[in-house]
Amino acid sequence: MLDVSQVIAQPAHAPAPGSDGSISRHDYRPPAWLVPDTRLVFDLDPAATRIVATLSVTRNGMAGEPLRLDGAGQEPVAVRVDGAAVNDWRIEGEQLVIPLDGDAHVVETEVVVAPERNTQLMGLYASGGILCTQCEAEGFRRITYFPDRPDVLSRYAVRLIADKARYPVLLANGDPVDAGDLDGGRHWAEWNDPFPKPSYLFALVAGDLAVNRGSFTTQSGRTVDLGIWVRSDDIDKTHHALHALKLSMAWDERVYGREYDLDVFNIVAVDDFNFGAMENKGLNIFNSRYILADPDTATDYDYDAIAAVVAHEYFHNWSGNRITCRDWFQLSLKEGFTVYRDQGFSADQGSAAVKRIEDVRGLRAAQFPEDAGPLAHPVRPDSYIEISNFYTATIYNKGAELIRMMATILGPQAFRAATDLYFTRFDGTAATCEDFVACMEEASGRNLSQFRLWYSQAGTPRVAASLSHEAGDGRATLRLAQHVPGTPGQPDKQPMVLPLRIKLFGGETGKPLIDEQLVLLDQASGTIVFEGVTERPVLSINRGFSAPVIIESDRSAAELGFLSAHDDDPFARYEAMQQLMLDTLVAATIEGTPNHAAVVTAVRNTLADSTLDPAFVAEAVLLPSESFIGDQLALVDPEAIFRAREALRRELGVRLADQWREAYEQAPAGPYVYSPAAKGHRRLRNVALGYISASGANDAATIAFRQFEAADNMTDRQGALTTLASSHADEREAALDIFYNRYAGNGLVIDKWFQTQALSSRDDTGQLVAELARHPDFTLANPNRARSLVGAFGANQRAFNAADGSGYRLLADQLIALDKLNPQTAAKLLPPLGRWRRFDAGRSALMRAELERIAATPGLSRDVLEQASKSLG
Repeated sequence: MLDVSQVIAQPAHAPAPGSDGSISRHDYRPPAWLVPDTRLVFDLDPAATRIVATLSVTRNGMAGEPLRLDGAGQEPVAVRVDGAAVNDWRIEGEQLVIPLDGDAHVVETEVVVAPERNTQLMGLYASGGILCTQCEAEGFRRITYFPDRPDVLSRYAVRLIADKARYPVLLANGDPVDAGDLDGGRHWAEWNDPFPKPSYLFALVAGDLAVNRGSFTTQSGRTVDLGIWVRSDDIDKTHHALHALKLSMAWDERVYGREYDLDVFNIVAVDDFNFGAMENKGLNIFNSRYILADPDTATDYDYDAIAAVVAHEYFHNWSGNRITCRDWFQLSLKEGFTVYRDQGFSADQGSAAVKRIEDVRGLRAAQFPEDAGPLAHPVRPDSYIEISNFYTATIYNKGAELIRMMATILGPQAFRAATDLYFTRFDGTAATCEDFVACMEEASGRNLSQFRLWYSQAGTPRVAASLSHEAGDGRATLRLAQHVPGTPGQPDKQPMVLPLRIKLFGGETGKPLIDEQLVLLDQASGTIVFEGVTERPVLSINRGFSAPVIIESDRSAAELGFLSAHDDDPFARYEAMQQLMLDTLVAATIEGTPNHAAVVTAVRNTLADSTLDPAFVAEAVLLPSESFIGDQLALVDPEAIFRAREALRRELGVRLADQWREAYEQAPAGPYVYSPAAKGHRRLRNVALGYISASGANDAATIAFRQFEAADNMTDRQGALTTLASSHADEREAALDIFYNRYAGNGLVIDKWFQTQALSSRDDTGQLVAELARHPDFTLANPNRARSLVGAFGANQRAFNAADGSGYRLLADQLIALDKLNPQTAAKLLPPLGRWRRFDAGRSALMRAELERIAATPGLSRDVLEQASKSLG
């Protein structure tokens, strides 16, 4: 909703960039012109697509403000105002400026673009013979001239014209209106979207596609036609995605009361896509990785990810489309909220405990390091140079945790009332994070003023927790203190509101001593006294990961082992095991004298507990990653971390050899079934295989290769390949060759082949990755392929951080080359170099030198330059 006083009082065009090219949130101004209606005519051709855009514009700012339309990469052909050609337009930077008198006009522009030369994959581009679009965040300006900002909402009518043989399917946003044939083997189709939307939600697809059709009946009785469009050879791999879509639609009606609003909902899968998927209104465009699945080519993880991403993009229909962002600083308004919604959906489809474990592991792997590094930024940033760099774990994953904390504080009924209020009040508008929090306050009666710091302060809070017990008078005292470390531009932080779920257990009986309590820590420190505690208490804190914080407690190894066996909160039980492992590994890394006894006992007890879900057991017994161990250290020593972790893996493998083999054999026989129970058994089986291999057992490679050859599904096949890829057994090369030859030509599966090798723990992984970068099937032009090798290698802490700097050079070389093709994808792969301050002087200097080399590259994109410059500090 626009503030009229701002419109009248000050210039209404977009703010001028700062001296470094940055855009500031505080400089926001409403748009000078609105565009209530847009008509687009596309004459589609891969070499030269002609686009005529007819915009009905109305003045929204001061008289005299010209119309400024964003554009990049197109060839302007003509400009007409109210039907007459005009010549007084001009180009200023990346804007077409048209002087206009009066308050309303019809402006028509004609441009030409070349989709087949668009390697950035933003705007209109070609992918495997398909023409498609990607417009978020600022891709629409690469299609035609338009005020390309999220607070300009317009109703779109679209006409597509193309060669019928080459592009028999023509899709756009909204509902189909009409279609027909033209002379010369051409045809046309018209689409209309009646709901106002920002330009970043525009989409079209043209290609030779097959469709898997379905339907869904909404809660009000309307029938919605569903379609998933893919190449004809892939149609049998779309059933899971279609089923997930129907589940998502039903879930959103049941949990949030949100009904779909158009008559059709289409999804198109393309091979070349910078993101996972895009929520364009009525026409979602997906990376094929998140649509195509069958047991032979997709793992259980892939199946889960497809369901989650389908749900995420569908949920955006309300949390992102019907209500969009006022500006890009509010990106988490739609992304954080929608991630929270898709996490809830996924939790309801299987094990909620395992889903929470997976979400927190992802947060710690990506967002916590981001918060602790040079690229730290608030959930609602204050400035940016290139908005694509803010599609980060902070915006998405931490943003979701903010929503989760508010839901925890408010309770389920008040939270649902608040979301209902939000959806009703801001439907059809461009809103802000502040608008969302205000709805939380109004619906619940709670004051969330201090909670708003979560949106403006970067950094991960650290909470010190110490529990003391006075047995004589039955009193237990919990002392809490919080500290938020400084981050770039924010050296001093205020205390946050931390909702901490807490419970005490009896150290002897294992029984709960108090009911779970929700403690809101909103000061720098606080004390909580529990009366009537006659037994030595053990603290269970931040249960369910109720706040995205780092807990620093004085719990002993014995207490953590106790909680790993007795805590009645599954996440807290997992967390106790992980903390016990982490403490052991950090001590072994620093001191070099490991003490594995407590971990071995805890893992033995977990494996022996027949009441536990195998999926939970598999997660609980996995050791923390090498990178997460490094995050706990002031100075990362990759080799010492690797040695400590491998020693503990071997000890667990040897000491619990019988239990691992028993767990391995427990997986039920029979054909592949995708179900929570079957997934859990496969997960535990593959984890057990890893420990059997780590033990050094003579038959480990034989067992792995037998599983590889006998597998009737990709989960078991890749699980075995992963184990073999880190070995020196003869079976390694055989398995890699068989896998490659079997799936040659299937890009998504060959991505797994590259990734598995890039993540290997072998000493020569760096050399192998350098060879794979020269493999005929490796290309930087496809984002999935670049991520599968270059991205995976950057995540391999030991291999990437080779002491001679070869890993840094390899990544830098690839990023410089990739930047020339696709700056957005290149920028996403740069952060591992930004951690140079965390390493020894030798590695630090080598890493920094590669960053400087990248930053000094002539013609470097804004995307990569911003990331490199901030990383250098």
